[in-house]
Amino acid sequence: MAGLSELAGVFPEGSQASSLGRLVLGGCDTIDLAARFGTPLYVFDETTLHHRCTEFLGEFSRLYPAVSVAYASKAFINKALAVVIKEEGLSLDVVSGGEMAIARAVGFPPEKVYFHGNNKSREELDMALEWGVGRVVADNFHELSLLEAAAGEKGKTAKILLRLSPGVDAHAHAHTTTGILDSKFGFPIATGQAEEAIRVALSSPHLRLVGLHCHLGSPVLELGAYSKAIEVMIGFAAEMKARHGFELLEFSPGGGFPVQYLRNEAQPSVSQYAGVIVAALKEQCRRHGMPAPKLTVEPGRAIVGRAGVALYRVGASKSIPGIRRYVSVDGGMADNIRPAIYGSRYEAVVANKLGATEAEKVTIAGRFCESGDILVRDIALPVVEAGDIIAIPASGAYCLAMASNYNASLKPAIVMVKDGTARLVRKRETYEDLMKNDVV
Repeated sequence: MAGLSELAGVFPEGSQASSLGRLVLGGCDTIDLAARFGTPLYVFDETTLHHRCTEFLGEFSRLYPAVSVAYASKAFINKALAVVIKEEGLSLDVVSGGEMAIARAVGFPPEKVYFHGNNKSREELDMALEWGVGRVVADNFHELSLLEAAAGEKGKTAKILLRLSPGVDAHAHAHTTTGILDSKFGFPIATGQAEEAIRVALSSPHLRLVGLHCHLGSPVLELGAYSKAIEVMIGFAAEMKARHGFELLEFSPGGGFPVQYLRNEAQPSVSQYAGVIVAALKEQCRRHGMPAPKLTVEPGRAIVGRAGVALYRVGASKSIPGIRRYVSVDGGMADNIRPAIYGSRYEAVVANKLGATEAEKVTIAGRFCESGDILVRDIALPVVEAGDIIAIPASGAYCLAMASNYNASLKPAIVMVKDGTARLVRKRETYEDLMKNDVV
């Protein structure tokens, strides 16, 4: 079986094998964690979370001091994680009233919050204005109208960025590509709608247009896609200055930074992304004779992905001679739907048999009533038996955020681990929780 050294890039920092051949995360034995908190269980290594925040802020600010790193909450957010983001001095990217409510609950500074989304409701905009969010990233004309009316009624001026579609294809998965012309997000530049949005925003008495935003998709592995998008966006900003007197004070190329899922998966480093983005921004501003704006980047997956590990307990198995052996676990697509909808691939280990010889190739199946409920297909593992604990790394992003109660299942518990101590940060749902909003 592959040792943890071969999987160092997908497991949290400092992950180890104990003398008993057990996976240890944050100094905590995962078999003990599974016994104490039950399974499925999501384990987040707090040290890895802090280090990823520090790395993004450090690498970008080293090259471009006027920078804000905003954690993209859609990857996963709860109160404990929001506290970590707050402690690290990052800003926060939210896309719903729910994410905003979580931030408010932990006293996150509202001026450091960016409110995104392609169909914000009037109620959510009211909430953002009343709380005092730093920036609303406006996505369409309907939103501009709603926000102008809401701000006017409250006697406020909302600072906004316009989200534009630069027409740049980063060749991410079709479901997560967002910078192309045919996208539900943003004002397209090519159609003239982006220019019209500039005109509307500049003429609105209760909106203050301070900058532009784009997002290419996720994960973006092509560094050149950022350079191209920045070239388009800054060129557009220069045209808008000439035609409408628009001053670009703030600019965001979005996020989309990847995380490693497989042992041999190569990807650029944070420093490489920072180098390309900063160089392109400086060059385009110099080319067009524009002062350098404040830069905002929005890592989400790249902050939490590696920090999270999912633990499952093995139950039934099914062998089809000459075809495949299915090993079923007590979770699956209800807590991690990514393999089913994106074809996402993961590594896995038997957490109580580290170092044992790989003896068979198995497919790890979930417990839900769908043939597509497969977590990991055809992976070589030691002999897997009922009661074993399967650990799937790089599970911190989008698994829990997209979790459901499919088959009336219960959402898993979450713990954070650090220095040998585990703390519960979300209780496992109960059947009472599942039915508490039902009305008969």
